[in-house]
Amino acid sequence: MAAHKPQPPDERLPLARKLAYAAPAFTLAIVGIPVYVYIPKFYTDVVGVSLGTIGFLIFSVRIFDAFSDPVLGFLSDRWRTRWGRRRPLIALGSLALSVSILFLFNPPAGPGTGGAAWFGIWIFLLFLFWTVVQVPYEALGPEITSSFDERTGLFSYRDGALILGTLVAASSPALVSWLAGLDAGAEGERSKFFWISMAYAPLLMASCLWCISVIREQPARIDGNNAGPLLGAFRDVLGNRPFVILLLSYTVSAFGSNLPATLILYYVQYVLESPHADLFLLIYFATGIVCLPAWVLVSGRWGKKEAWLTSMVVNTGAFVAVFFLGPGDGHIYGLLVFISGIGFGATLALPSAMQADVIDYDELISGQRREGLYVGFWSVSKKLAAAMGVGIALWLLGRSGYVPNVPQSEEVRWMLRVLYALVPSCCNVLAFVIASRYPIDRSAHMAILDSVNEARSGRTVCDPLRPSHCMSWRNSSQYPGL
Repeated sequence: MAAHKPQPPDERLPLARKLAYAAPAFTLAIVGIPVYVYIPKFYTDVVGVSLGTIGFLIFSVRIFDAFSDPVLGFLSDRWRTRWGRRRPLIALGSLALSVSILFLFNPPAGPGTGGAAWFGIWIFLLFLFWTVVQVPYEALGPEITSSFDERTGLFSYRDGALILGTLVAASSPALVSWLAGLDAGAEGERSKFFWISMAYAPLLMASCLWCISVIREQPARIDGNNAGPLLGAFRDVLGNRPFVILLLSYTVSAFGSNLPATLILYYVQYVLESPHADLFLLIYFATGIVCLPAWVLVSGRWGKKEAWLTSMVVNTGAFVAVFFLGPGDGHIYGLLVFISGIGFGATLALPSAMQADVIDYDELISGQRREGLYVGFWSVSKKLAAAMGVGIALWLLGRSGYVPNVPQSEEVRWMLRVLYALVPSCCNVLAFVIASRYPIDRSAHMAILDSVNEARSGRTVCDPLRPSHCMSWRNSSQYPGL
């Protein structure tokens, strides 16, 4: 099967390719909102697992991911099959992930059924197979095009699909309950998650198969026999200064954003005393989707970093006021959620496009193409940020005296306000300061690509970010077909 060549920097991607690449992001969103927002509350309030146990298990699984994600990325860069490096992993992983969703969303009923053990086993398998799908899938993105601005458009489709999938996932519990006429009791909750899992599991497999049937991989620009050990590759990644700046800023911001994702149901019910959490989620995600194309235009005019920094200001400037709200302030909260949502899509798509640019820089300084390894590190960042958000938030909430399904004490409500609004806003301020040091703009990226092409021809080139540092690639056989 012929390998796909990357798009020239000035060539636009066909819409069909963008949609095919974006499709799995829509269904992978089922692992986002339901697992971090609805599933913990379902297992504590319906299955009967303690809040601290849920937080500990999710955090423990994410610690495992800290090892599995970059290792899988490292191996996927070197894997050779007749179907490519990434595509077989996506196909097999989507099947196993779908099975894990079915089991996690449908725990056994009745006392003494081992709800905690059931949750621990299936949350572990779900995130393991999520890695098997997500790391190769995201590694396909930087291979599709090397254009600075076209990448922003491509990842806006992918992350727009992720937001749309998250929106559907966020509204699906209420929608399923309404369509099926389910009551608000334990049996109604179980039926709700059964139908959600039955809808999403086959959809996940179908979207992944569509993606890998349309998207082809470019030749593996890496010598698997001479690429060096795993720890050496890790050192190379951590020595890539633009990537470290981007990763650190994104991690701090992602940790902050995962706190409200985990606590919104608790905050809306016990602080605002409102039954409309689903509506607020709808406002936030819908606003993010609608405004995302505008951020692509802003990025094309100002640059990716500048657009990202601006989106953080918009997102944080509105959300910090949420700390001061209380019972009866639902309308004010809805307005603040809308304003905050304006910047939401950009905080997802723009860092992803910037990540692809730092992978190009790694190619220049290493002579190898290692999308999988970099996506593995990026995935660890996202998962640890989410795990810490869930683990720390639920642990602190439990320590403050939270008791399910009863009016909460003033101490619990104060803790919810701090964790839900104040801490995320402070995280975004710190992320802004770190991200302002990111050095790759449009002109620097063009210079990096020119230097890569020169190095492939055997010439000595200088690092555009460090002009005093020059290098040459001795082994052009790393680039088959060139």
